[in-house]
Amino acid sequence: MSTRCHTGQHAHHDVYEAQCPCRAMLDLLANKWSALAIGALEDGPLRFGALQRRLQGVSPKVLTQTLRRLEDAGLVERTVYPAVPLHVEYELSSLGHSASVPLRNLRLWVEDNLDLTTTAAKPM
Repeated sequence: MSTRCHTGQHAHHDVYEAQCPCRAMLDLLANKWSALAIGALEDGPLRFGALQRRLQGVSPKVLTQTLRRLEDAGLVERTVYPAVPLHVEYELSSLGHSASVPLRNLRLWVEDNLDLTTTAAKPM
């Protein structure tokens, strides 16, 4: 389903159109670390360290970049609590929660069907 494009670059949103701004959002959501960060935040807010421990293998730099992109897109909210040391939590916005539904389904599909794919035996 496409809707009218608010950018004025074309008549409607269509991810198959080269200039559609939908492509940037699709790129963000299709990113492995974005999808995993959104999933990790489904159950509630997490501090950076807890999120990094949950997302085994992500570097602090990549996690920081991912969280900034998700925050800039309005999918994640960052709350700073004035404490010593500084306390920062990340949580899904309502838009982030709506994006988490199809991403959760994709993660579950991967877990349930990986052994049936031809890439199952090939480590990444």
